[in-house]
Amino acid sequence: MAYQAGGQRSEPRPDPENPVAQAYLRDYATFVEAVGFPSFVVDRRWDVALSNSAFRSLFGGVGPHPTAMPGDNFLRFVLFHPDAGEVLGEHEARWCLPMLAHFAATVERHGHDAQLQAIRRDIAQDPIMEAAYRQGLPHWIRAVGAAAAEHDGAVRPLLHPDPRWGATDCRIVCETPRALEDMGYMRLTMVLREPRRPSSAPHRRARARRAVSHLSVVPVPEA
Repeated sequence: MAYQAGGQRSEPRPDPENPVAQAYLRDYATFVEAVGFPSFVVDRRWDVALSNSAFRSLFGGVGPHPTAMPGDNFLRFVLFHPDAGEVLGEHEARWCLPMLAHFAATVERHGHDAQLQAIRRDIAQDPIMEAAYRQGLPHWIRAVGAAAAEHDGAVRPLLHPDPRWGATDCRIVCETPRALEDMGYMRLTMVLREPRRPSSAPHRRARARRAVSHLSVVPVPEA
């Protein structure tokens, strides 16, 4: 099994140090594959340990990126991939800000983690995203409440490449068995809802390609 930058993982990373855990993850990957909705397992850094075919189909149309492919690190994909807005509807307000809030809380608990610090440095390199992280995020949390940063139960828009779904919503369900939690993982499933019916013109996926500096919900700080 090969893991290349930008590739999609369908099996857990090999862990020869713990064959019992690895065997569990292999069987769990089979279980996740049987789920009809996009489902994936991540660690606290949002590195994707495994995902199912529905997840890979949802994000199969995004272009290559050296560090922010959805099957490698989902947080980096949401924050840094120029194609993220083509799949994640209302990308800034409904996906970026909740993920930034969750990331900020994780950094508070695990500030020593080198990979989390690397993501933090990448955020800092973008003036608009840094403004969102430092100024916009606290204001957003005060306005909408801390619960808005929770993933479990959140309903968020998607632009599915399959025309049978098109513009729809998904409810994110976090369901992590004890064995998986003990390994430091959590599982998220995007339960797709009935597609929205277009009012007039046929549905067209909104192209939201952008450079790294993209968070228009947070005003650019004055010089």
